Amino acid sequence: MNLKSYPCLIKNDYLDYEFYSEGPNGRIKKAVRFTRMTHEEPIFYNLGFGDVSQETDLIDDNIVSNNDDRDIVLATVAKTVIDFTNIHGNHYVFATGSTSSRTRLYQMGISGLWEEISKDFKVLGFVKGDWQPFQKNVNYEAFLVKRK
Repeated sequence: MNLKSYPCLIKNDYLDYEFYSEGPNGRIKKAVRFTRMTHEEPIFYNLGFGDVSQETDLIDDNIVSNNDDRDIVLATVAKTVIDFTNIHGNHYVFATGSTSSRTRLYQMGISGLWEEISKDFKVLGFVKGDWQPFQKNVNYEAFLVKRK
């Protein structure tokens, strides 16, 4: 993807990525963490994402930072998925928002980049108790992505 994104610090064997959001609310540390969910084939990883709490140094996916750089942040998260799958192989990556509005935000990000994403990734959306191929204008509860 040829989108503006933030540089990342990669840690823990390409499972953790840290970067800084820059905007009117200052410099905000954010992180993406890939956590293995299954140990048998097919392998699934959970994508965790959020601001890094200054008090605990843990990822907090409930903070709303409103730093006017949403598209750059989402592009950065998308690039971590590309990097992660380059290193760890063609596994499923599960993602959902901590709230329905955040899940909707992720869906809008996928929709907006669909032409680029769909070239390299198979994307499934979870709705009404079932996984189905991603379609624009459908409100999903969660997403699975896997390289084609």
